[in-house]
Amino acid sequence: MELSDSEVMARAVCEPELFVHVFDRHGRAVHAYLARRAGSQAADDVMGEVWLQAFRSRDRFNTNWSDARPWLYGIARNALRAHWRSRYRSERHADAGSADPWEDVDVRLDAARRAPTLRAALAALPDKDLEVLLLVAWEQLSPTEAAVSLGIPAGTVRWRLHRARASLRRQLGDDLGDVNGFETVMEV
Repeated sequence: MELSDSEVMARAVCEPELFVHVFDRHGRAVHAYLARRAGSQAADDVMGEVWLQAFRSRDRFNTNWSDARPWLYGIARNALRAHWRSRYRSERHADAGSADPWEDVDVRLDAARRAPTLRAALAALPDKDLEVLLLVAWEQLSPTEAAVSLGIPAGTVRWRLHRARASLRRQLGDDLGDVNGFETVMEV
């Protein structure tokens, strides 16, 4: 009988070798999450830090959650931010907030000819709304799971998702339904 993530995490506090089951289940998804946001090389670089932080904080996992993936995405998000801060510091960018970590987005879109329009629409979204939209659209998290990942109330996630959807509908109209990955996120 296979243990749930919750059961594995509860037992991994005293039996650390069990933590490998969480890695086996979610390693590819976490790497993909990182790669979509920062590219494959950065994902490879940050992945180890994510698992080290997750292992170190396994005793703080809320065992009421049946799925560890949203929790891991939260750790990955923080590790990626630290990576970007470090990279920008080392490159001596005067304004780290102006750098665009989404360069690889265009490559991953099926509708390449619409990429500039979609990119502009996504860039127009507030960062917090964009983050929620990407967690739901690309990572296929529910709003509740996205809330866990971001450490904010589920109602806030739902509001940000609603606001992002409305903005994209206004900007992209009918073209949005043809863009791979965003069909389901636009469903009411």
